[in-house]
Amino acid sequence: MPTRPTMKTVKKTGGTKRAAPRRIARYESIDAYLAALPPDQRRALDKLRAQIKAAAPAASESISYGLPTFKLDGRPLAYFGAASKHVSLYALDTSVPELKNYDTSGKGTIRFMPDKPLPAALVTKLLKARIAALKKGSGY
Repeated sequence: MPTRPTMKTVKKTGGTKRAAPRRIARYESIDAYLAALPPDQRRALDKLRAQIKAAAPAASESISYGLPTFKLDGRPLAYFGAASKHVSLYALDTSVPELKNYDTSGKGTIRFMPDKPLPAALVTKLLKARIAALKKGSGY
């Protein structure tokens, strides 16, 4: 399963504890990533993948940082992934008012439950804004 392993604590010299390094599962394709997921998460991310393809047909698919990634002109457009209890869409502007009912972070993460996917119109709006930002030359 492509979720992050639970963090184990390891003892450092000096008596303090720190988290063990995370291991990222390696997948060769988005299809392989999705195949490793439970059915509800797979359905939600398949739907999200189709929405991204529809909003950005020129984007290419790959795996980057262990996550399914869409790139436009070689630059990251959006990432998506699964965690133990939710799925997420990454690298988008989370300051839009339509996201007030979703769990977001200021760094561009939108978390949602697999049985309550993001509306297609919202995904399209977020991606169009990201595409415009990439074309203007701004990064994250």
